[in-house]
Amino acid sequence: MEETGYTKLYRKIVITSLCFAMIPLLVVCLGTHMEFSEVYKRRVMEDLRSMAEDRRNAIDMFFEERLSQLTTLAYSQSLYQLRNEEYLNRIFTLLQMRSKSYVDLGVIDREGNHVAYVGPYDLKGINYSNEEWFHETLVRGFYISDVFTGFRNFPHFIIAIMRREGDQSWILRATIDTDIFEGLVKAAQTGLKGDAFIVSRSNVLQTTPRFDGQLLAKVDYPVFKKFSGTIVEESDAGGEKSLVGLTWLKNKEWLLVIKEGALENMAPLLGARYLAVGLAAFGVLAILTGSLLIARVMVRQLAKADRQKALLDAGLMQSGKMAALGKLAAGIAHEVNNPLAVIKEKVAWIRDLLADETAKSENSAEFDNALQKIDYHVDRARKVTHRLLGFARRMEPVREQVDLNGLISETLAFMDNEAHYRSIDIKTEFQQDLPATVSDSSQLQQVFLNILSNAIDAIGKSGEISIKTGLTKNERELYASISDNGPGIPKELMTKIFDPFFSTKEIGMGTGLGLSISYSIIEKLGGRIEVSSDPGKGAVFTIFLPWINEKTT
Repeated sequence: MEETGYTKLYRKIVITSLCFAMIPLLVVCLGTHMEFSEVYKRRVMEDLRSMAEDRRNAIDMFFEERLSQLTTLAYSQSLYQLRNEEYLNRIFTLLQMRSKSYVDLGVIDREGNHVAYVGPYDLKGINYSNEEWFHETLVRGFYISDVFTGFRNFPHFIIAIMRREGDQSWILRATIDTDIFEGLVKAAQTGLKGDAFIVSRSNVLQTTPRFDGQLLAKVDYPVFKKFSGTIVEESDAGGEKSLVGLTWLKNKEWLLVIKEGALENMAPLLGARYLAVGLAAFGVLAILTGSLLIARVMVRQLAKADRQKALLDAGLMQSGKMAALGKLAAGIAHEVNNPLAVIKEKVAWIRDLLADETAKSENSAEFDNALQKIDYHVDRARKVTHRLLGFARRMEPVREQVDLNGLISETLAFMDNEAHYRSIDIKTEFQQDLPATVSDSSQLQQVFLNILSNAIDAIGKSGEISIKTGLTKNERELYASISDNGPGIPKELMTKIFDPFFSTKEIGMGTGLGLSISYSIIEKLGGRIEVSSDPGKGAVFTIFLPWINEKTT
């Protein structure tokens, strides 16, 4: 489309339709995605909360079982029995049969002396009176230590139970297998980025994390505050976004930390996001395509309606002109024919008078020649008025026999003087046996006059117009081809030449209606007009008319 009012209207329709269609689509997509994201995120966090609570309960149960076993052993056996290492070894074997989580078992007296020991280390006789866990056990009655190296020089933690037997106190102490305990904690690790570990109150790792950290190392987490229950929060620790579930153990001030990679957990959400974006993009593309097509169709229909209205207005204007021309032509013919009739009659009377003269005048030959010239020009004037009346006698199409060759020859009679004045040679190549067709001669004559007049104006002076008629190869149409050797029609104007009021002539030299009306007339008569042009070499207008035999209509 050209940069016209139609183009602006087209853009306004497209922009308006896109706004009214795309804004609700984007709002719905964005709202749905945000709601889905929030619901999915809550669900992931709830799943992580449940996992943290389940793992905490499993670890608490582990500790409670160990405490229960050691408490039962301590209160069912006397210090005297347990000091016997053979007896203690049998007890330890029974414990190991029920649980593989013990590394060793020892008995410590009130003074902190290791009076009996069963296990892989040489710890008998060591005094623990200066160890923190020893005093904590005496005060509390039982104690679960943090992980430490101690006399073993190897990370471990213990569970100790104190028993008062008469006037003496003693402690039953067991070392827990850290590998089994870590396996219990790491069971909460999921996915490629998941991790699970335990941190003490002082931010020291009590189990080995999967990523970034070693056992007994200080972590970069802030000092954890005491809280109840389980919390789940987002974290950017390590430069990666993750979801962290935090929960305190029941029997020990250890914090269970379970981490899950945010991107890994949100992969389905990202997939849904990509799907939503894809659907939104498809919707936008469909809306854009539909808006462009609908706007184009609407604007084309409007432009077509405007062209039809312009043609109708042009036709009405031309009809008014032709009606006025018909009345004028009829008046002129009447006023001219009457004097011509009188002149014709007087010429005959004079010729009779001269014939009755007995004596021939020496000027009789000159008189006779003058009368012949007068008679000839009277007939010529009558033919002109006859052609004028024939051209303007009616506006609506009629069905009559039309001799295309004769009609063009008659039309050329109107153009002879103009062509002669401009030194334009008009050549004709008529098919001699061209059959007649049924059409409207006066309207066809108007079409040929318009095209010939345009050809003369295009040439200007000193040129040539060729007219050729014939029957198409399929013998269904008659054609008349009018070509000139003028400047031709530029390619960019070829699509506009039949538009109403379009003209390449100077302002005031043309109305721009001739070709538009000609196109409308030929279309009404069931024919068509084809145009070809070679800029700088001229243009060719070919008129095709259906060959209609009057006998078959």
